[in-house]
Amino acid sequence: MEDTDVVVIGAGQAGLSSAYFLRRFGFEPVVLDAYDGPGGAWRHRSPSLTMEKVHGIFDLPGARRDPAADGRRPAAEVVPVYYAAYEREVGLDVLRPVLVRAVRPGPGERLAVESDAGGWAARAVVNATGTWTRPYWPYYPGRDVFAGRQLHYAAYRGPEEFAGRRVVVVGGGASAMHVLSEIADAAAATTWVTRRPPVLEEEFFDEEARRAAVAKVEERVRAGLPPQSVVSVTGLRYSVALREALAKGALHRLPMFDRLVPDGVSWASGEHVPADTVVWATGFRSALDHLAPLRLREPQGGIRVDGTQVIREPRLQLAGYGPAASTIGANRAGREAARNVRAYLAAQPSRPAA
Repeated sequence: MEDTDVVVIGAGQAGLSSAYFLRRFGFEPVVLDAYDGPGGAWRHRSPSLTMEKVHGIFDLPGARRDPAADGRRPAAEVVPVYYAAYEREVGLDVLRPVLVRAVRPGPGERLAVESDAGGWAARAVVNATGTWTRPYWPYYPGRDVFAGRQLHYAAYRGPEEFAGRRVVVVGGGASAMHVLSEIADAAAATTWVTRRPPVLEEEFFDEEARRAAVAKVEERVRAGLPPQSVVSVTGLRYSVALREALAKGALHRLPMFDRLVPDGVSWASGEHVPADTVVWATGFRSALDHLAPLRLREPQGGIRVDGTQVIREPRLQLAGYGPAASTIGANRAGREAARNVRAYLAAQPSRPAA
């Protein structure tokens, strides 16, 4: 294994932000990314998701962009170009594609980072792997007998394939708004279902509101509970996608169905909606399987962190977890992770791995 001070896993916004601040503090982090090009998960978003529909893209530290210039362009094009330019301008040599298989206690009080491209013995690790590779599929009875098509929002690529279909969209967040806003006038019928009545927020989502949303998610991760998404605590804002869905009459919400049946979905009351497609816009979970050897989970199911610092493992920062899994909190998390790494390493003797 190659000795190094810091490894950053992931080159999305949280990872790039972490690497930027680490370099400002005098470190040369090894940055690993599983994708074969810049852009993180944005590379795999639907081509119909334009920048004006995105639930907030924040500038990377030290490099502003003009959001007005890209409103109608696909985010899957704009963000990778922006990230690639950022890597060049900042001078980050990201190693990709590198799939990290495990992080475990290593030699000389280091963490061993094992990947398909070799290994590193790191004095500290910043994990910024986000959530995109862990789409969440909730279980409901009848899922295996439904005769139609089921897909997660991660596989959604635009309204064309839903023409003439009867579609049920599950979920109460920005992803569901994106789907409903586009398929409502293409599908033969759309049905929107959520577990809880949606909360529509009319006020502008300003900096104070962003900080309040991040704080609510941080309360959970500090207690060791599984994190909620930032969007789940902000309510639905009157975004471009929401307004389009509203104008198309697609926001007549029904409570969550009780089961899927071969030709649609049904409720215990006896109500039935015929459908041949179900879109699960049900969010994502943190992609942390490679950290399992460190045994970080609390009895409540989450990983207890203070900011980005993992309580059980002082050598590890989680910069893409909880509030930092959203672009709202990613830059702040990157700065905090870098500061924590600097403080930790300053207090430790620098010894080569045994």
